[in-house]
Amino acid sequence: MWGSDASGGDAASGKRSPRDDAIRLLAQREYSRAELATRLNARGHEAADIAACLDALAELDLQSDTRFAESFVRSRVLRGQGPLKIRGELARRGIDNEQVRATMATASLEVDWFALAAETLSRRFSDPGDTPRERARRERFLAGRGFDFEQVRHAVEHAWDSAPEPP
Repeated sequence: MWGSDASGGDAASGKRSPRDDAIRLLAQREYSRAELATRLNARGHEAADIAACLDALAELDLQSDTRFAESFVRSRVLRGQGPLKIRGELARRGIDNEQVRATMATASLEVDWFALAAETLSRRFSDPGDTPRERARRERFLAGRGFDFEQVRHAVEHAWDSAPEPP
């Protein structure tokens, strides 16, 4: 194989294979299959080559939408984001609805969304607010973070308690 380097890229043209580019990306963080496909496509790789590469990486367990979704949920919980926003972001990143449901069901067993909402609110605001306008601002903040109505109400009532209790 004259003109090919050991990594499968073409040494003469300097072009890397889709596998090389995918491995480089996955070495930085987890990616969903759809995200990897988009990035590899943007780097000029052919669609058939990308599909074959991603199938091979999934078979070797180097790329996993399940692992990506779990890692993504953990990172977003640490940022204080709620379940509605996390679900939307997973779908936007190409995770199918069934996988989103399964991942969020597992996360809901491990995460107390009510306590997370209260903790997130108390970190951002030092008090519940004196006026209806200030309280509405706190509610909008949590809604924007992806918490549902009950979680927002609970947080507004209990964020500044010593230890918030779920309903």
